Amino acid sequence: MLARLAANRLLEIRQLFRQPLSSRSFSTALNYHLDSPDNNPDLQWEFSDVNKEKAKEILSHYPSNYKQSAVIPLLDLAQQQHGGWLPVSAMNAVAKVIEVAPIRVYEVATFYSMFNRSKVGKYHLLVCGTTPCMIRGSREIEDALLKHLGVKRNEVTKDGLFSVGEMECMGCCVNAPMITVADYSNGSEGYTYNYYEDVTPKRVVEIVETLRRGEKLPPGTQNPQRIRCGPEGGNTTLLSEPKPPPCRDLDAC
Repeated sequence: MLARLAANRLLEIRQLFRQPLSSRSFSTALNYHLDSPDNNPDLQWEFSDVNKEKAKEILSHYPSNYKQSAVIPLLDLAQQQHGGWLPVSAMNAVAKVIEVAPIRVYEVATFYSMFNRSKVGKYHLLVCGTTPCMIRGSREIEDALLKHLGVKRNEVTKDGLFSVGEMECMGCCVNAPMITVADYSNGSEGYTYNYYEDVTPKRVVEIVETLRRGEKLPPGTQNPQRIRCGPEGGNTTLLSEPKPPPCRDLDAC
């Protein structure tokens, strides 16, 4: 019985690895690497001259015997340079810079979902899927994006401009639902990572079309009736300076 179950599971795994990367589930694509023409350790990769200087500046924040502590900011810099994703050759380059075995870098890159190990669009749209945003309609937001762009989650549009993914809590629960746009259209020099909050299915489609035209739009709340995180129509409480506690002499502090 156990032998048959094990044999069936092995068959499933073999069939999984015969599938192209784009058709595998995102979690599987995240945890495994298969060499491909544009992602294999034989490809040459190095930081640009500008980013080499940035890498030196990043390393200067850490003791010389703790270079490995710079792995996350260096991976982030490499991802910005490489159009929003990390090929294995870029991870190997980071490993050389911080003087560790490549596996130490792979461990970090596969742990954090912010590091993309397959191609993303020049505009990578991340929909918050945590409870407050989900309650406020994040699933409808994602559905609207996928339908409008004609892709599945983590697929790239044919023109290479857009991809849609999911991110967990981004700390803007008071302005839920929200999305993030990671803009890799101008490389690491022009990289931005902006929040767009209080979005609706209609509004996220408008954001996509604005980006498609190459236009910039102000980040933050997309509700014209709100100022930052304030309520619609303005504050109704805390309208004046709070009274000091009667039991403490603040002037003596």
